[in-house]
Parts: sequence; structure tokens; C-alpha cells
Amino acid sequence: MLIRYKKTFEKIAMGLMSFMPTEKDLKKLQATIKDYETDENLLLFLWKEEDIIGLLGVLNKDDENSFEIQHISVNPSHRHQGVGKKMVKSLKEMYPDKQISANENTAPFIEKCESC
Repeated sequence: MLIRYKKTFEKIAMGLMSFMPTEKDLKKLQATIKDYETDENLLLFLWKEEDIIGLLGVLNKDDENSFEIQHISVNPSHRHQGVGKKMVKSLKEMYPDKQISANENTAPFIEKCESC
């Protein structure tokens, strides 16, 4: 289930986001999480099954009626089980009027996920 990020999930979100190649540095990681907490156009979601195992961060482009996926990460022990695809599919179901696109960091995964 895709749930909205809350401050109480900060450490979990930081742990998941640290798997992104662009978010290895602690200061960069903290700044990114702060951006999601303070910028109303950035939305952070977590994927919860029994535990929180995935993260999806999007830029809301209201003027284009679209979301650009900025971050997508799955706990390594849950990879290759379709969790990333489920997150994208769930996002599309939550916001059916929005177009979904990717940035340069998430494009390779999103291209694989076109069947979502």
C-alpha cells in the first residue's frame, strides 16, 4: 500500500533513499528529505506491506498536470519482486488524471515499468 510520508518515518525514508546512487552523501540525503518536507510540490510516498520496504518521490508539475518521479527505491531484500512497479501503478491509481514521467535518474526503471 502506498502511504504519504510523515516525519515519524524520516529514518526509514532516509535509509531507503540512501540506496539511490545520487543520495549516498549524508548531508545531501538530509537536504533531500528536508526538501520533501518543506516544498509543497514535492511529494514523498512509502510502500508498506508488513514493513515499509519502498520509497517513491515525485515532483508535482501542476502546470503540466503531471508527476515527475524523482526518487524510487526498494529495500534490497525485496527487489525483483515487482515492488517498484506496484508503487508506480498505485501512484497512477491514486492520481488517474496525472501523467507520470521520469527524470534522468529514474528513467531507466520507469521505461521498464511502462506496462504498469
